[in-house]
Amino acid sequence: MANRKEQRKAPRVPIVGGLSARAKATVEIHIHDLSLTGAHIEHSPQLRPGSPCTIEVPSEGKSLFLSAQVVWSRLVGAQQTEGGERVLRYRSGLSFVGLTADQRRVLTSLLDELTAGSNPPESQLSV
Repeated sequence: MANRKEQRKAPRVPIVGGLSARAKATVEIHIHDLSLTGAHIEHSPQLRPGSPCTIEVPSEGKSLFLSAQVVWSRLVGAQQTEGGERVLRYRSGLSFVGLTADQRRVLTSLLDELTAGSNPPESQLSV
């Protein structure tokens, strides 16, 4: 493989000993409650208190992305997947950060719809 021509736009640099970094992951979440200031969610895998995240909430036929910070997270149980794997389930409290006026307007509209009795589809979380 040493003779293989490099096809990347920029060469990769090996990091001796490794380097810690964070990558975004998308997980399905269930929102237990929602307000203008935050949300109570259930999910797997665990979220660490203090870590930033973004939740994607379906609203007005499109997605509303809200930046948040994990305030607390607790193990609530486990469930079996269809493949027989045991997955731990957590509940976490999120606090929204830096909402724009437009995000606040859309979120207010969504909360009004929820108060009237409609349920949104499952949401996603990016960590």
